[in-house]
Amino acid sequence: MQTGNCAVLGIIHSSMHPDHKDRRRLTLLWRAVIEVAFIVFLFYSNLLMGEFTATNGRGKSLAFAFNDIFTSTNFFIAIISALIGYVVFEYLRKKL
Repeated sequence: MQTGNCAVLGIIHSSMHPDHKDRRRLTLLWRAVIEVAFIVFLFYSNLLMGEFTATNGRGKSLAFAFNDIFTSTNFFIAIISALIGYVVFEYLRKKL
């Protein structure tokens, strides 16, 4: 009877574990998405801060600043910069 229980537990044990390779890929993908999104956030926050410096004039509203910085060109630049930044940081992470 004890052997039967071990066999049943072995089947349950092996069938309940997800494939670690798939989980690893998903984890790496989520990490990449989060890091790229963070770099894009930093890019846009830098643009927003630039809208309110003395060189860009006083009296601008937040709505005007958002309208000014959220363009397709800026988005394209942000995504390309974020992907380059992600590749560089991954290279440095593995090198160190």
